Amino acid sequence: MYSRIFLLVLFVFTINACKPNPHPRHPNYSVRKPKVIHPPSKKSLAKMVKKLQGSPYVWAEEGPNNFDCSGFTYYLYGSMGIEIPRRSQEQARVGTKIAIKDLQYGDLIFFATNRRSSKITHVGMYLGDGWFTHASTVDYEVIYSNLFSSAYYKKRVKVCRRYLPTTKTKTSMVNSWSVVKEDSNKITMPKAISTEQITTLQKAIVIKTQMQNIEQTSSKGTFYVQVGSFTGKPKRAIINSIKRHGYHYKIIKFPKNGTTISKLLIGSYTKREDALNILDNVRTNIQKGAFIAEIR
Repeated sequence: MYSRIFLLVLFVFTINACKPNPHPRHPNYSVRKPKVIHPPSKKSLAKMVKKLQGSPYVWAEEGPNNFDCSGFTYYLYGSMGIEIPRRSQEQARVGTKIAIKDLQYGDLIFFATNRRSSKITHVGMYLGDGWFTHASTVDYEVIYSNLFSSAYYKKRVKVCRRYLPTTKTKTSMVNSWSVVKEDSNKITMPKAISTEQITTLQKAIVIKTQMQNIEQTSSKGTFYVQVGSFTGKPKRAIINSIKRHGYHYKIIKFPKNGTTISKLLIGSYTKREDALNILDNVRTNIQKGAFIAEIR
């Protein structure tokens, strides 16, 4: 028994030792301009988002392997030849300002995470259906979070900005929020992702940043297996199937284009590994398109 415990501790130590220090004692504050490797488009952004999922968070880094929150967005756009400022507060002052309801894939969302100040301290990139990717401070890697289901993020949005050329892509309605009065530090939010892009991005992404109050841990769990999204209520047959297999489920509803959309989730789980342990079974017996979702 003791040998097993020792091996487990050694394994955890080894894994953690491979990760870079998220808050190095002597950060490299020199800004490295990204190499232009993609044309400016949502398709290019989707490729990078998928590739960079799980990248480690390191304060003051802007890639290509480690990022802080604004370094991540700086890298994404810089890799397409679109120059934006390095810091989140400055990124929030440029680009086209947009309303939350007009968010589209690729738009940047700016947050004020310090309860004592309205100063912008965090940024993420919108993916669609409420999801955004950002560098977070909990797991110290690139992740997904959801604006629809997170009261924490919902009330801390300050402004949104768009940097890609305007297209005719249909936008996705965001939850009806009372928008915070915006000042010179605020920014426009991103455009919604298309159905095809959502299929491509069927894994939850997480990015960590420096401020520990950007993401809040929860003993109730933040990881789910998302079975699907439905117009109106999910079919009774699929809910009965979830029950037969002994899983707990949760339904999150939000308005979109005048219709109520319901997200059907299994969980919650305190660890991503716990959700992964049932994912194959859910895909085999309940819904083959199920995926892991982290909702804070």
